Amino acid sequence: MTTPPALLLAGIGTRDERHATAFHAFVRELAERHPDLPMAGGLTGPGSHPLSDAVSRLVGEGVSRFAVVPLTLIPAAPPRDGIAAALAQEAERHADASFASARPLGPHRTLLSVLERRLDEALGSRPRLPSDRAETTVLLVGDGSPLPEANAEVHRAARLLWEGRGFAGVEVAFSSLAAPDVASGLDRCAKLGASRVVVLPYFLFAGDTLERVRQQAEGWGLAHPEVEVVSADVIGPAKELADLVMERYEEVADTAGRAGFGDEAHAFAHPDTHADVH
Repeated sequence: MTTPPALLLAGIGTRDERHATAFHAFVRELAERHPDLPMAGGLTGPGSHPLSDAVSRLVGEGVSRFAVVPLTLIPAAPPRDGIAAALAQEAERHADASFASARPLGPHRTLLSVLERRLDEALGSRPRLPSDRAETTVLLVGDGSPLPEANAEVHRAARLLWEGRGFAGVEVAFSSLAAPDVASGLDRCAKLGASRVVVLPYFLFAGDTLERVRQQAEGWGLAHPEVEVVSADVIGPAKELADLVMERYEEVADTAGRAGFGDEAHAFAHPDTHADVH
């Protein structure tokens, strides 16, 4: 019987230590849920908790086959800082190791359900009528990227979130590197006639970026008292997120088991719309 590959959780590097801490807390929680599966996680690019340390630790424990699950909602990343590039470097450093990479996580239907729950939580636990959603506009805030195709994925998630959920509309803004910013996104919501806007972060984990988005939303709300502005929480370490990570792991482990792991790291593919959202 072939030993299953180790699970390597890979995130894009960040200088936001609170976000990095939340990332690693999630990795630890997932490892506790699956004690028999070798597992580690790390970040690419700048900052602490590098992916290379996670790979080296598992290699030191005798692991030679890795199933990589990107802990990212967006498939596109700058090539220099991307997960595929980092895995290629690890394949060079560890000639006897092989890597197979799964698809990114978003916008999977289960994560859209978590986002919907975060919206309901932000609106409060009071009994609500269907008209409450009809009077609520959502501003989905992504990280922002210099790559148009990455920003387009946030617009895609917004469309999928809007479909069939009864909200007045779902608009998009970005925390940095792309337009519109949070204030401009709220301006657009107001121009479209919104009387209540829920600012919904399209982030896996909390950190400094979330606080900055909330501060910008609060500042805009104070300047525009005619519009009720409510801030929602991130996806966070929800059970659905943990289950989706394991689903992605099983997909790539099963594929690798049939076809064999390659000798080099594989770039991960864009998510399959039909598989995830229908």
